[in-house]
Amino acid sequence: MPTALPTAPAELQLVELAEANRPAQLPLLTRICEMLAASPAVTHLLVRGSLASGTADRLSDVDFVVGIHDRDLSTFTQSLDDLMTVAGGALLPGWRDTIVADLGGIGFVFLVQHEGKLQQVDLYLCPASQISLLRRKVAGKLLLERPPAEITTAQITQARIHITETLSRPRSCTELLIEHLVLAVLLHKRIRRGQRFVAYAEWHMLHTATKDLIKAALAPASSFWGWYQLREEIAITPIGRSCLAELDAAITSPAVPTTDDVNAALDRVIQLTQRACPNALDGLTDAITAYRTYLELA
Repeated sequence: MPTALPTAPAELQLVELAEANRPAQLPLLTRICEMLAASPAVTHLLVRGSLASGTADRLSDVDFVVGIHDRDLSTFTQSLDDLMTVAGGALLPGWRDTIVADLGGIGFVFLVQHEGKLQQVDLYLCPASQISLLRRKVAGKLLLERPPAEITTAQITQARIHITETLSRPRSCTELLIEHLVLAVLLHKRIRRGQRFVAYAEWHMLHTATKDLIKAALAPASSFWGWYQLREEIAITPIGRSCLAELDAAITSPAVPTTDDVNAALDRVIQLTQRACPNALDGLTDAITAYRTYLELA
């Protein structure tokens, strides 16, 4: 049984945010904030984006910067999926965010169940030694600030190595499948808001993730960059030719998708995963079923 989290500290500064802007996401923001603040590894919490600026609507994500003591960054990162799933209500493991700007840390996107809907929660983990620099680059509201214990040069180096290794690590088929699921939620949001240019960009990201999933499953040792030599490496087996046919269907779809286009792309990638790398679905079947239900109810 999961160990109960300790009571959130009294130093959380949520009152100003609540009085200035009472968005529908406030209960979720408060719950995630209290959960994170309960960890002694966390030194800072900032909320940024539309929730910080007071321009949030019901589709807005909950976007945190989380300062972590440099010595604890690796351990905290490795335990984050469990923390967000057990205590945070995340439906799936986090997606390592490739959209967020490089601010000296690692970004993750979680899909959290909240009031009958899927809510996007962005967590950007930043070493405590880099927080002051990050705050000069990013506008946000400070919710928690704890003076960290002494940070040594060795700990700073350790955190930097962990970030570099995490960002450079090849993504598994499971991680690439989760990337599709997260991007589909983002695309539904872009379509509902009429953000055609952003939808175009994220639609291309989805197709690229499909290509990466095929290569991770069928040509994991490929020495070719990006989209090069796909037919030469992949189309040498019946499964490979079938996967490339699915990819061809994806890239010949409209440049700016509709909701139906996004749903069709999800169907394609799940079928592709079942053929090319079924192990990627291990432990995710129920979560994906729930995910599809949430999308239908949105």
